[in-house]
Amino acid sequence: MNRTLRAARLATFAYFALNGFVLGVWVVHIPAVEERVGVDHAVLGWLLLLLGGGAFVGMRLVGRLADRYDPRRVVPLSATACAAALILPAFAVDAWSLGAALFALGLGLGSLDVAMNAHAVQVERDYGRAIMSAFHAVFSVGGVIAALVGARTLAWGWDAPLALGLVAAFGVVLAVAFTPLLLPGRGGPAEEQTGARPRTAPARIWILAGLAFALMLSEGVANDWSALVIRDVLDAPAATAAFAYGAFSTTMTVGRFLADRVVGMVGAVAVLRWGSALAAVALVVIVVAPSVPAALAGWALFGAGLSGTIPQLFSAAGHADPAAAGTNVSRVAGLGYLGMLAGPAVIGPLTHLMPLNRTLLLPLVLCVVAALAAHTVGDSKPGGSKERAEESGTATGQSGEGSRPMASTAER
Repeated sequence: MNRTLRAARLATFAYFALNGFVLGVWVVHIPAVEERVGVDHAVLGWLLLLLGGGAFVGMRLVGRLADRYDPRRVVPLSATACAAALILPAFAVDAWSLGAALFALGLGLGSLDVAMNAHAVQVERDYGRAIMSAFHAVFSVGGVIAALVGARTLAWGWDAPLALGLVAAFGVVLAVAFTPLLLPGRGGPAEEQTGARPRTAPARIWILAGLAFALMLSEGVANDWSALVIRDVLDAPAATAAFAYGAFSTTMTVGRFLADRVVGMVGAVAVLRWGSALAAVALVVIVVAPSVPAALAGWALFGAGLSGTIPQLFSAAGHADPAAAGTNVSRVAGLGYLGMLAGPAVIGPLTHLMPLNRTLLLPLVLCVVAALAAHTVGDSKPGGSKERAEESGTATGQSGEGSRPMASTAER
């Protein structure tokens, strides 16, 4: 495999890790910022919606920019904005300034999310085989590192401005350092490559976006409610209940590192179909679990099932139209992100109508729907047409190797 392409893959890993790291550092410091600003939990909950709103806006804005301009410009700028915005909440003095800071942070996180995924699609296309899931796994690893770093700085007594400021500075340096390794753009703005692009996305893209909404809603439920289900339904101690999210996140991360190999063997459709089906079975186990070990096993199974599904949707959206990869990824990512936010919010009101564990029937139904609609992603191999492969080989000095269908997993 050509060194240029390997370097681009390494750079993409770095930006995914940075996105997860910045988000994780913020999450760890939420209590400290809340206390510093002097807002209560209810106000903070409303302000956090601004972070989600900023992310959604950033995704939509950068989607078109990623198609129009060279990734070497869009990805580093988005990463720099994402890292630099991390320091803003630390200097908020009231609810208004904190809301503005969170919107800016969300804008940076959402911008980098789409930019790095659009570049990941380009790298995957040149590799000629599935590599998207590993990028998403590294995002999760970035979050784990953030939790460890945040725990250490809090133990040392560092205040929020110092901790977030140092992380922001590190992130900016990282964003700039990996810029030369990114792949160059191909042929200028999308309008020059394909003519006037239609303003509306194909129906298939919106179906992919709907599936992202359904599956990321399910993931959001696990993030916010897994521990509470075990604590409230099975009367487990809080320390034991925390293992529910740990089991879910661990199998999610490991599954994403393995998913690309599985896609190479059975195809993206099978990974989405059987992964969603496995997630649905896992929710059944959780709903009827008579004991804590059974429920923990269910959450672990749930993470394993979901692990490879979302990357297939992002990959399918990006490969559907190479000239509009950024725009299509932004549509899928944007609606998926709304699902992530909506999941925890929807479960709360449902608990007034039924026991907490039975509210999981909602994500169960959504996982079944995703399994039934899995054929939407298609099983076309990354790498594109012969002309695209020749163009890639000429641009990067390859001998056609990077664009052959699904190379052996032993090469990785």
